[in-house]
Amino acid sequence: MPADRSRPPPVRAPPRPDRIRRIAGGFAFVPNDFLHRGFFASLDHAERSLYFFLVLAGDRNGVSYYGHDRICAVLELTLDEYLVVRDRLIDYDLIAFDGRRFQVLSLPPTPLAPPPRPLVTQDDFDDHDPATIQRIVRSSFDRRR
Repeated sequence: MPADRSRPPPVRAPPRPDRIRRIAGGFAFVPNDFLHRGFFASLDHAERSLYFFLVLAGDRNGVSYYGHDRICAVLELTLDEYLVVRDRLIDYDLIAFDGRRFQVLSLPPTPLAPPPRPLVTQDDFDDHDPATIQRIVRSSFDRRR
């Protein structure tokens, strides 16, 4: 049976009506599709952190001018981590970067990053777990000495 579109949607009072968010001063916007179409789930923690930082830092066109040093300090990322995360978000078609300015882009039709799969086997950990990969790389360098 089709929904009756002539009736207004039910009124759902918020738990804290004295604290309803308002856009004042800055402008930050994340569409519901970011969650509902799988973009949120497709990103890892560092990717989500940088994406949301850029959303919060951007103007109404999604443009921001934060430098890597400030971003790394705020997000507690090393420069190498930041570069990898920034480049992934560019590859996923979520942001643009011209060397000086960032722009958070409108969402592409579907997430380009596959959702992370759980690490179950030892091979999964050897191939995808950052701590395990770091341990393997360090041990290979130690053997060369």
